[in-house]
Amino acid sequence: MNVNLKQKSIYKNPLLQKGFEFAAKDGSLFMASTSLAMSACVRPLATLVTPKTDKENRKLACSKSISSSLTGFMIMLVASIPIALGVRGIDKTPSKYLKPSTIKNLTETGKTLQESKGYQFVTQIFKLGLAFLIAAPKSIITAKFIPTVMDNTFKSESKSEKNSTTKSKQVNFKGNPVAKGIGKVIDQPFTQRVAQKFKNTNYEMHIPVITDILGTGTFVYQNNKNEKIKKEKRKILNNNALLSTGLCITGGYTLDKALQKPTERFIQKYSAANKSLPNLSQHIEGIKIAKTTFILGGIYYAVIPMLSTFFAERIPNKKADK
Repeated sequence: MNVNLKQKSIYKNPLLQKGFEFAAKDGSLFMASTSLAMSACVRPLATLVTPKTDKENRKLACSKSISSSLTGFMIMLVASIPIALGVRGIDKTPSKYLKPSTIKNLTETGKTLQESKGYQFVTQIFKLGLAFLIAAPKSIITAKFIPTVMDNTFKSESKSEKNSTTKSKQVNFKGNPVAKGIGKVIDQPFTQRVAQKFKNTNYEMHIPVITDILGTGTFVYQNNKNEKIKKEKRKILNNNALLSTGLCITGGYTLDKALQKPTERFIQKYSAANKSLPNLSQHIEGIKIAKTTFILGGIYYAVIPMLSTFFAERIPNKKADK
């Protein structure tokens, strides 16, 4: 009985519930926040303890990780707020922003619009897809800032680090123009056809993976033009990024499939324990997004840094210029 009580307390944990709600409402910012936390601690530690690798290459890999996550978080913080507020406006009053025919097409029998998979898919495309849109500019900024991050982080290990604070201002969108824009896109028959076709796919995993591929390709392209880093070091850093992404995608899909049934059981128990929650379907969305985030994050920030840093130096670079 004590075990059952503990399990129920886990499913009803307010912090856990808030986390799932945050993941559903703003999946891109949730992923960026998780990446920032893990890149600041887990990945640098894993990289720095990699055996039999050049110290300079380890520092470059750490600098790339910190630069990437800081850049991604700051851009996502600014970009995701209006999108999240726009979708939230449609969630609250769909009839204000969507045509009746759209609501009818996306609403499944016996469910509300917000509980229907087609609607969940198309709104998550806006929230998770935002990361795809900023992947290229983020990678360009990341590559440019690596020397700066490296100088400030590793130039003098005896110097104390300075804390920087950022002030965030509450954004107020009168009349929610973003919701109107999103609603117009959802109203398009093409958007609804896409939603019906792909609503049952593993889009929570596919979108971050496609985003990572785009981001890595852009980073390699931009890094090749970075004259502030030695040419041979650029090649190793590129190898590190390509290995990290390749291993992360392969390991991510493998682990995701292995955890499919345990996740379904968790969702069933969570749903049973929280059946009175008015936005339970949103929590379930958040569970799936959180699962993807921690699978890819755990592999990318803990396991892969040691492997990619170790093997990046050992890959032949004869054709790297091409």
